[in-house]
Amino acid sequence: MKKQVVSLFTALLLMSMLPFGAQAADNGYGGKVPATVMSYNIHHGVGLDNQLSLERIAGVIRDAGADIVGLQEVDRFYGERSGFQDQAKELAELLGYHYAYGANLDLAPAEGQTENRQYGTAILSKYPILKSENVWLSSFGKEQRGVLHAVINVRGVHVNVYNTHLGLDVTSRLAQAQEIVDLASTSASDGPALLLGDLNAEPASEEVGLLLNSGLFVDSFQGIEDAYTFPVRNPSVTIDYILTSPGVSHANQRVIHTEASDHLPIVTEVVFARKGGH
Repeated sequence: MKKQVVSLFTALLLMSMLPFGAQAADNGYGGKVPATVMSYNIHHGVGLDNQLSLERIAGVIRDAGADIVGLQEVDRFYGERSGFQDQAKELAELLGYHYAYGANLDLAPAEGQTENRQYGTAILSKYPILKSENVWLSSFGKEQRGVLHAVINVRGVHVNVYNTHLGLDVTSRLAQAQEIVDLASTSASDGPALLLGDLNAEPASEEVGLLLNSGLFVDSFQGIEDAYTFPVRNPSVTIDYILTSPGVSHANQRVIHTEASDHLPIVTEVVFARKGGH
Protein backbone atom coordinates (compact mmCIF):
# COMPACT_ATOMS: atom_id res chain seq x y z
CA MET A 1 0.00 0.00 0.00
CA LYS A 2 2.87 2.35 0.84
CA LYS A 3 4.38 1.79 -2.60
CA GLN A 4 1.06 2.69 -4.25
CA VAL A 5 0.88 5.96 -2.30
CA VAL A 6 4.43 6.86 -3.33
CA SER A 7 3.66 6.03 -6.95
CA LEU A 8 0.52 8.20 -6.92
CA PHE A 9 2.47 11.10 -5.38
CA THR A 10 5.17 10.72 -8.03
CA ALA A 11 2.59 10.70 -10.82
CA LEU A 12 0.94 13.84 -9.47
CA LEU A 13 4.31 15.54 -9.14
CA LEU A 14 5.21 14.69 -12.73
CA MET A 15 1.84 16.00 -13.95
CA SER A 16 2.43 19.30 -12.12
CA MET A 17 5.71 19.69 -14.00
CA LEU A 18 4.09 19.36 -17.42
CA PRO A 19 3.58 22.49 -19.52
CA PHE A 20 0.07 23.90 -19.22
CA GLY A 21 -0.75 22.96 -22.79
CA ALA A 22 0.22 19.35 -22.24
CA GLN A 23 -1.92 19.12 -19.11
CA ALA A 24 -4.88 20.64 -20.92
CA ALA A 25 -4.52 18.19 -23.76
CA ASP A 26 -4.45 15.28 -21.32
CA ASN A 27 -7.26 16.20 -18.95
CA GLY A 28 -9.57 18.20 -21.18
CA TYR A 29 -9.36 21.43 -19.15
CA GLY A 30 -8.06 24.79 -20.33
CA GLY A 31 -10.19 25.07 -23.46
CA LYS A 32 -9.96 28.86 -23.24
CA VAL A 33 -6.50 30.36 -23.68
CA PRO A 34 -6.11 34.05 -22.76
CA ALA A 35 -3.44 36.45 -24.02
CA THR A 36 -2.77 40.18 -23.97
CA VAL A 37 -2.01 41.67 -27.39
CA MET A 38 -0.43 45.01 -28.34
CA SER A 39 0.17 46.94 -31.56
CA TYR A 40 2.74 49.73 -31.39
CA ASN A 41 4.41 51.96 -33.97
CA ILE A 42 7.64 52.72 -32.08
CA HIS A 43 9.14 55.40 -34.40
CA HIS A 44 12.52 53.59 -34.24
CA GLY A 45 12.53 54.04 -30.47
CA VAL A 46 12.53 57.84 -30.49
CA GLY A 47 9.99 59.63 -28.30
CA LEU A 48 8.45 63.09 -28.44
CA ASP A 49 11.45 64.35 -26.48
CA ASN A 50 13.61 63.29 -29.46
CA GLN A 51 15.45 60.83 -27.23
CA LEU A 52 16.21 57.27 -28.34
CA SER A 53 15.29 54.75 -25.64
CA LEU A 54 14.47 51.11 -26.22
CA GLU A 55 14.36 50.68 -22.44
CA ARG A 56 11.42 53.10 -22.39
CA ILE A 57 9.63 51.19 -25.17
CA ALA A 58 10.26 47.91 -23.34
CA GLY A 59 8.84 49.49 -20.18
CA VAL A 60 5.60 50.39 -21.98
CA ILE A 61 5.26 46.81 -23.21
CA ARG A 62 6.11 45.35 -19.81
CA ASP A 63 3.73 47.62 -17.91
CA ALA A 64 0.89 46.64 -20.27
CA GLY A 65 1.52 42.96 -19.63
CA ALA A 66 1.55 42.30 -23.37
CA ASP A 67 2.21 38.69 -24.39
CA ILE A 68 2.21 39.27 -28.17
CA VAL A 69 3.33 42.57 -29.68
CA GLY A 70 3.31 43.81 -33.27
CA LEU A 71 5.85 46.62 -33.73
CA GLN A 72 6.15 48.93 -36.70
CA GLU A 73 8.98 51.29 -37.73
CA VAL A 74 11.71 49.07 -36.32
CA ASP A 75 15.35 49.68 -37.29
CA ARG A 76 18.05 47.05 -37.73
CA PHE A 77 21.54 48.53 -38.13
CA TYR A 78 19.78 51.34 -39.98
CA GLY A 79 21.73 54.40 -38.97
CA GLU A 80 22.79 56.93 -36.40
CA ARG A 81 19.16 57.82 -35.60
CA SER A 82 18.89 54.49 -33.79
CA GLY A 83 22.54 53.94 -32.91
CA PHE A 84 22.84 51.13 -35.49
CA GLN A 85 20.87 48.91 -33.09
CA ASP A 86 19.26 45.61 -33.93
CA GLN A 87 16.12 46.90 -32.26
CA ALA A 88 13.92 43.80 -32.39
CA LYS A 89 16.66 41.68 -30.87
CA GLU A 90 17.46 44.25 -28.17
CA LEU A 91 13.80 44.67 -27.20
CA ALA A 92 13.36 40.90 -27.06
CA GLU A 93 16.40 40.62 -24.79
CA LEU A 94 15.15 43.41 -22.52
CA LEU A 95 11.81 41.61 -22.13
CA GLY A 96 13.00 38.00 -22.25
CA TYR A 97 10.76 37.38 -25.28
CA HIS A 98 11.03 35.56 -28.59
CA TYR A 99 11.04 37.71 -31.73
CA ALA A 100 10.75 37.74 -35.50
CA TYR A 101 11.84 40.57 -37.78
CA GLY A 102 10.76 41.55 -41.28
CA ALA A 103 12.92 43.93 -43.31
CA ASN A 104 10.96 45.95 -45.85
CA LEU A 105 13.91 48.20 -46.61
CA ASP A 106 17.16 46.27 -47.05
CA LEU A 107 19.95 48.62 -48.05
CA ALA A 108 23.71 48.40 -48.38
CA PRO A 109 25.69 48.92 -45.16
CA ALA A 110 26.38 52.46 -44.02
CA GLU A 111 29.94 53.71 -44.30
CA GLY A 112 32.13 51.94 -41.78
CA GLN A 113 29.44 49.30 -41.07
CA THR A 114 29.24 45.67 -42.17
CA GLU A 115 25.52 44.89 -41.72
CA ASN A 116 22.81 45.90 -44.19
CA ARG A 117 20.70 48.87 -43.16
CA GLN A 118 17.20 47.50 -42.54
CA TYR A 119 13.84 48.97 -41.58
CA GLY A 120 10.56 47.15 -41.10
CA THR A 121 8.35 45.40 -38.58
CA ALA A 122 8.81 42.98 -35.69
CA ILE A 123 6.77 40.58 -33.61
CA LEU A 124 7.68 40.01 -29.97
CA SER A 125 6.18 37.09 -28.10
CA LYS A 126 6.25 35.66 -24.62
CA TYR A 127 5.43 32.35 -26.27
CA PRO A 128 7.55 30.38 -28.77
CA ILE A 129 7.51 31.50 -32.40
CA LEU A 130 7.31 28.33 -34.47
CA LYS A 131 8.03 29.95 -37.82
CA SER A 132 7.96 33.33 -39.53
CA GLU A 133 8.22 34.93 -42.95
CA ASN A 134 8.10 38.48 -44.26
CA VAL A 135 6.04 38.96 -47.42
CA TRP A 136 6.51 42.13 -49.45
CA LEU A 137 3.34 43.89 -50.55
CA SER A 138 2.75 45.84 -53.75
CA SER A 139 4.17 49.31 -53.19
CA PHE A 140 4.04 50.90 -56.66
CA GLY A 141 7.53 52.37 -56.57
CA LYS A 142 6.99 54.01 -53.18
CA GLU A 143 8.41 52.93 -49.82
CA GLN A 144 8.37 49.14 -49.74
CA ARG A 145 5.70 47.69 -47.47
CA GLY A 146 5.28 44.17 -46.16
CA VAL A 147 3.43 41.87 -43.81
CA LEU A 148 5.33 39.80 -41.25
CA HIS A 149 3.62 36.47 -40.61
CA ALA A 150 4.51 34.38 -37.57
CA VAL A 151 2.96 31.26 -36.09
CA ILE A 152 3.07 31.40 -32.29
CA ASN A 153 2.40 28.51 -29.93
CA VAL A 154 0.22 30.06 -27.23
CA ARG A 155 -0.18 27.28 -24.67
CA GLY A 156 -0.83 24.73 -27.35
CA VAL A 157 -2.90 26.97 -29.64
CA HIS A 158 -1.09 27.84 -32.87
CA VAL A 159 -1.94 31.47 -33.62
CA ASN A 160 -1.25 33.09 -36.98
CA VAL A 161 0.00 36.59 -36.27
CA TYR A 162 0.23 39.14 -39.09
CA ASN A 163 1.92 42.49 -38.54
CA THR A 164 1.96 45.26 -41.12
CA HIS A 165 2.45 48.96 -41.83
CA LEU A 166 0.44 49.99 -44.86
CA GLY A 167 1.25 52.70 -47.41
CA LEU A 168 0.39 56.38 -47.44
CA ASP A 169 -2.15 56.47 -50.30
CA VAL A 170 -5.51 54.77 -50.75
CA THR A 171 -4.59 52.91 -53.96
CA SER A 172 -1.58 51.30 -52.33
CA ARG A 173 -3.45 50.42 -49.16
CA LEU A 174 -6.32 48.78 -51.03
CA ALA A 175 -3.92 46.57 -52.97
CA GLN A 176 -1.96 45.75 -49.82
CA ALA A 177 -5.09 44.96 -47.82
CA GLN A 178 -6.26 42.56 -50.52
CA GLU A 179 -2.88 40.84 -50.55
CA ILE A 180 -3.07 40.39 -46.77
CA VAL A 181 -6.55 38.87 -47.12
CA ASP A 182 -5.22 36.49 -49.78
CA LEU A 183 -2.31 35.49 -47.55
CA ALA A 184 -4.41 35.06 -44.40
CA SER A 185 -7.04 33.02 -46.23
CA THR A 186 -4.46 30.29 -46.90
CA SER A 187 -4.06 29.71 -43.15
CA ALA A 188 -7.61 30.49 -42.02
CA SER A 189 -8.39 26.87 -41.21
CA ASP A 190 -5.15 26.33 -39.27
CA GLY A 191 -6.16 28.27 -36.18
CA PRO A 192 -7.02 31.73 -34.86
CA ALA A 193 -5.41 34.82 -36.35
CA LEU A 194 -4.37 38.31 -35.32
CA LEU A 195 -3.71 41.20 -37.68
CA LEU A 196 -1.78 43.97 -35.96
CA GLY A 197 -0.52 47.18 -37.42
CA ASP A 198 -0.44 50.78 -38.43
CA LEU A 199 -2.88 50.73 -41.33
CA ASN A 200 -2.63 54.49 -42.05
CA ALA A 201 -6.42 54.45 -42.52
CA GLU A 202 -9.39 55.23 -40.31
CA PRO A 203 -12.07 52.68 -39.35
CA ALA A 204 -14.63 53.89 -41.91
CA SER A 205 -12.13 53.72 -44.80
CA GLU A 206 -12.55 51.43 -47.78
CA GLU A 207 -9.30 49.61 -47.08
CA VAL A 208 -10.19 48.76 -43.46
CA GLY A 209 -13.63 47.74 -44.72
CA LEU A 210 -11.98 45.39 -47.21
CA LEU A 211 -10.18 43.60 -44.38
CA LEU A 212 -13.30 43.35 -42.21
CA ASN A 213 -15.63 42.35 -45.06
CA SER A 214 -13.35 39.44 -45.95
CA GLY A 215 -14.88 37.47 -43.08
CA LEU A 216 -11.40 36.73 -41.76
CA PHE A 217 -11.14 39.58 -39.26
CA VAL A 218 -13.11 41.66 -36.82
CA ASP A 219 -11.96 44.88 -35.16
CA SER A 220 -11.31 44.27 -31.47
CA PHE A 221 -11.98 47.99 -30.83
CA GLN A 222 -15.35 47.99 -32.58
CA GLY A 223 -17.71 50.13 -30.50
CA ILE A 224 -14.92 51.54 -28.35
CA GLU A 225 -15.23 55.31 -28.55
CA ASP A 226 -12.32 57.74 -28.88
CA ALA A 227 -9.73 55.00 -29.42
CA TYR A 228 -7.47 57.53 -31.07
CA THR A 229 -3.82 56.63 -31.61
CA PHE A 230 -2.36 59.63 -33.43
CA PRO A 231 -0.92 62.12 -32.77
CA VAL A 232 0.30 61.41 -29.26
CA ARG A 233 -0.74 64.79 -27.87
CA ASN A 234 -4.44 65.48 -28.36
CA PRO A 235 -4.94 62.34 -30.50
CA SER A 236 -7.75 62.68 -33.02
CA VAL A 237 -7.52 59.74 -35.46
CA THR A 238 -7.46 55.95 -35.25
CA ILE A 239 -4.92 54.37 -37.58
CA ASP A 240 -3.50 51.54 -35.40
CA TYR A 241 -5.40 48.27 -35.08
CA ILE A 242 -5.74 44.87 -33.49
CA LEU A 243 -7.95 42.71 -35.70
CA THR A 244 -8.75 39.11 -34.79
CA SER A 245 -10.48 36.06 -36.17
CA PRO A 246 -14.24 36.24 -35.58
CA GLY A 247 -14.09 33.43 -33.00
CA VAL A 248 -11.66 35.26 -30.73
CA SER A 249 -13.23 37.16 -27.81
CA HIS A 250 -11.99 40.60 -26.67
CA ALA A 251 -11.97 42.51 -23.40
CA ASN A 252 -10.32 45.50 -21.72
CA GLN A 253 -9.45 47.28 -24.97
CA ARG A 254 -7.38 50.36 -24.25
CA VAL A 255 -5.13 53.03 -25.67
CA ILE A 256 -1.99 53.61 -23.61
CA HIS A 257 -0.97 57.23 -23.25
CA THR A 258 2.80 57.53 -23.45
CA GLU A 259 5.23 59.85 -25.21
CA ALA A 260 7.79 57.09 -25.88
CA SER A 261 6.93 57.22 -29.62
CA ASP A 262 4.92 59.41 -32.01
CA HIS A 263 2.03 56.88 -31.95
CA LEU A 264 0.03 55.58 -29.00
CA PRO A 265 0.10 51.82 -28.45
CA ILE A 266 -3.14 49.87 -28.21
CA VAL A 267 -3.82 46.76 -26.15
CA THR A 268 -6.60 44.22 -25.94
CA GLU A 269 -7.06 41.05 -23.98
CA VAL A 270 -8.15 38.12 -26.12
CA VAL A 271 -9.24 34.55 -25.52
CA PHE A 272 -8.48 31.80 -28.02
CA ALA A 273 -10.59 28.66 -28.03
CA ARG A 274 -8.60 25.46 -28.03
CA LYS A 275 -9.86 22.93 -30.57
CA GLY A 276 -11.82 20.29 -28.75
CA GLY A 277 -11.60 22.34 -25.54
CA HIS A 278 -14.41 22.91 -23.05
